Amino acid sequence: MSITVNLRYKGKDGSAKLFVEEMISSGTVDKIRAEEGNLRYEYYQSIDDPETILLIDSWENQEAIDNHHATPMMEAIATLREKYDLHMTVERYKSDAVPETENRFIRH
Repeated sequence: MSITVNLRYKGKDGSAKLFVEEMISSGTVDKIRAEEGNLRYEYYQSIDDPETILLIDSWENQEAIDNHHATPMMEAIATLREKYDLHMTVERYKSDAVPETENRFIRH
């Protein structure tokens, strides 16, 4: 059962977008995506509020998340959050594969 974490970063004057750009340019995003157990790590900018960035972060299981949180990368990420004065909200979801009964509603 995979776990998906939605993190919303909220800033001012484009700071959330600058945070993401630095996460990408520093190579941190690529390192996270290469971690064992990472299934997805993608940023999206809100259409309704351009000062909000959504991170969709999916992992194979809690152990993979715990291993990620134990890396030195987390301190670097926390430092960047402070640098850009970001505030966060977090939602967690556990998910299974899409049931066959629902596949007929999904256009692939």
